[in-house]
Amino acid sequence: MEQESSKADLNQLKEVAHMNMLKAYAPYSKFLVGAAILGDDKRIYGGCNVENAAYPEGMCAEASAISAMIAGGVTIIEKICVISQSEKIVSPCGGCRQKIREFSTEDTKVFLFNLRGSFKVFSVEELLPFSFSEFDDLAKH
Repeated sequence: MEQESSKADLNQLKEVAHMNMLKAYAPYSKFLVGAAILGDDKRIYGGCNVENAAYPEGMCAEASAISAMIAGGVTIIEKICVISQSEKIVSPCGGCRQKIREFSTEDTKVFLFNLRGSFKVFSVEELLPFSFSEFDDLAKH
């Protein structure tokens, strides 16, 4: 039963990420990205990339979804789904990997989809090995 629920969660996350991808504002790169987060409140928060003529001032889809989650009063990502307008499966940028890490637990799963529906799933540790966060005991060393 839990596996069915988990599969339904993933399908819904993928759908929300795809809908957000279609809303992306990417007039410069023409590369649309959407993201959807399942927070620990069991609600879904979506985001898309938003570019700006001052290129570094844009926002990635993952950061946009995290902002929506935080605005919703939630600080823990259970799952995140990212889909890009690509035939390849594309990984989040380094900055977004660290942003995802900031709000993840050891159990957080990251699902990366391409346009054909193929995906790969990663733990946060696999995406950002040797990362640091407030949950680490770096202060003890």
